[in-house]
This record gives sequence, C-alpha cells and structure tokens, in this order.
Amino acid sequence: MCTGGCAKCLGGTLIPLAVLCTLANILLFFPGGKVVKENEHITTEVWYFGGILGSGVLMIFPALVFLGLQNNDCCGCCGNRGCGQRFAVIVGAGYCFILSAVALNKGPKCFTIGGWTYPFRDGDYLRDHRLWHLCLSPANIVPWHLTLFSLLLVMSLIQGILCAIQVVNGLFGTLCDCREPS
Repeated sequence: MCTGGCAKCLGGTLIPLAVLCTLANILLFFPGGKVVKENEHITTEVWYFGGILGSGVLMIFPALVFLGLQNNDCCGCCGNRGCGQRFAVIVGAGYCFILSAVALNKGPKCFTIGGWTYPFRDGDYLRDHRLWHLCLSPANIVPWHLTLFSLLLVMSLIQGILCAIQVVNGLFGTLCDCREPS
C-alpha cells in the first residue's frame, strides 16, 4: 500500500487553504472594507498574522513537501528530510486557530461613544446581535470581523485535521512495506 498519493492529495488541499487564510488576514487590515487612518484602529489579533504566518507561510512549505512525497518517498517519513515540516503545519494551524478563537471572543476594535475600544466582553456580541450597534464605525465592522475570523478558525481547523491525517498516513507508510513489487 503506497501512501504517497494521499500525501499529494493533502498537499494539494493545503495550498489553496493557505492562500485563502492569507487573504482573509490581509482583509482584516481593512476593517469594514475601509482603509484606516491609524494602525491603532485595527484589532490587535490581526497584527499577530495568524492567517499570514500560521495558516499561510507555515502551510506552504510542508504542503510542497507533501506534493513531492509521491515521487520520492512513498513510505511517509522514511529518509525524507522534509518530514519534520509536517509538524510545522500543526503548529501553524493551531496558532491561527487559537488567535481566531481569541479574536472572536474579544470582538472587533471599533469607535464607540467612549472612543476606539473593544466594547464587547466574553463573546457577548455573538449571542446578542442588539449589541452590535455599540460600534459606530467603521460601518459593518462586526460582521466583517465575525466573518473573516470565523473563516480563519474553520480553515485552520481543516488544516489541522489534514495534517493529522498526514501524520497517520506517514505512520502507515513507515510501518508498512511500501516498496513496489519486483
């Protein structure tokens, strides 16, 4: 049983997810789709680059390794120098997942009657949409924040699951005799 085909499939799935995560993080730099006048008006978690670094850059290199496994290492990790990079996928996906969960719980930074602040507490805005009016600007910041960080949360979860599948796939490849019959 050759596990390289599975690795190639997973690698091909991780690349578009990494690109989408990077784009979602970039869009978060434009709250409500608008250019901000001051960097302090952007939610703090955006500056930790969870979608760009965690689910973006840290995904691309292992995904490329996964794509190459079919050609040079049918047996998973055996003798492959890039094998350790698959664990970077778990770290990157976990980083993005945690940052997104924290950002969703905290809510967006927006202009309120009291100035630029985080008006929501412990995710209360997720349960009560009537609180959304506390954000006076940027327009539509709450759905913008909620949508993009939710996408990052879901995509990083999918990336983590795909990496776990690849770890199991690599174990099967290591434990099983994958050599082509003579």
